[in-house]
Amino acid sequence: MHLELRNNHFELLPERAIYWQEQRALILADLHIGKGMHFRKEGIAIPNKVFDEDLQTLAKIIEQTGTKMLIVVGDMFHSHHNVEITLFDLWRVQYPDMEIHLIKGNHDILSVNRFKELNIITHDTLELGDFVFSHERCEPGDKFCFSGHLHPGIRINGIARQTVKLPCFHFTPQCCTLPAFSKFTGLYLVKPAVQDRVFALLEEKVFEVEAH
Repeated sequence: MHLELRNNHFELLPERAIYWQEQRALILADLHIGKGMHFRKEGIAIPNKVFDEDLQTLAKIIEQTGTKMLIVVGDMFHSHHNVEITLFDLWRVQYPDMEIHLIKGNHDILSVNRFKELNIITHDTLELGDFVFSHERCEPGDKFCFSGHLHPGIRINGIARQTVKLPCFHFTPQCCTLPAFSKFTGLYLVKPAVQDRVFALLEEKVFEVEAH
């Protein structure tokens, strides 16, 4: 799904990310690396394959798009250092020339030195051209904002009172809230205004949902 914003071109990907053509940048939110291990330490059996699949998906779209810059709008990590973060470190060395910019979220509590070891540049907010990147949705301003944090989803009603909840990109006139990249997250159901645009994700498809 292609969109034009402020004379820039963006592709909404079914893998829960956005590719920014002019910057050759991949924008995503809420990977929550380390969350599975955090839960396993608490005695909750979360399979390792959830984390593995997320990194495999990320590698696939980096290679398909030719991404040179990764912009993560918060909660790249979930907790203090654990084994999953060590595995991410090994994954990271495959892309030594790719810049990773992290707009720190409430779960990004690794030390400054650890972020440097992972070759990740951290920000409170990041501005590039006519766009600003923030973990939580920005206040209205001159720049268009990309944010995360909420894990947006939309409820779609079918026949016979059937409903399904799907992750989505939620666009207001001034902001896009991205779905959580990690599949090991819940959904916050959005209530779009008439002027908003919502793009739902179903398997390998991105499709627009009419705002009510």
